[in-house]
Amino acid sequence: MKKLIEQILKFGVVGIIAFLIDWGILNLLVGVFHMHNVIAATISFTIALIFNYFASMKYVFRHRPDMARWMEMAIFVFSAVVGLLINGLIIWLSTYGMNKDAFITQHAEYLLRTNIGKLIATVVVAIWNFIIRKWLLDDTHTNAMNRLRGHVLSKEELEAKWERSFSHRLGMWSIEHTPKGWR
Repeated sequence: MKKLIEQILKFGVVGIIAFLIDWGILNLLVGVFHMHNVIAATISFTIALIFNYFASMKYVFRHRPDMARWMEMAIFVFSAVVGLLINGLIIWLSTYGMNKDAFITQHAEYLLRTNIGKLIATVVVAIWNFIIRKWLLDDTHTNAMNRLRGHVLSKEELEAKWERSFSHRLGMWSIEHTPKGWR
């Protein structure tokens, strides 16, 4: 449980830095350059995502020896695309109903509503990202989830459970199907 809490804290620190990058660029593009919020959010999200990938894989989640790097990247890209869609939808909804040129004619309200949408999107996407990455990318398989359910597995039971897990089977499949020279 201690490792899980530590990991959540590291995930939070990386997430806060990525959020500041994302939020800063979003506000620069919408606030200063009067860019449409969904386009600006896509640009800022993508830049923050690049930082998030490298920081997450270095400090938060460890490489799993039972998964090829290309599969790690594919999972990260998949979760990022879903996150980008969630982010764009929430930001679009935040200014839904405003004039089509609101980013120019109602600039202050547009910027405020965009920022409120961004805060909501950040929370929703952070939860999505942690769950999907923890499930598919993390190399740690501990008894933390079993303890939450009220029972602890022996080392052998835990290892057997890991061997049957979707995450492990996906990782082994990726190693078996890694093109020559990609390891």
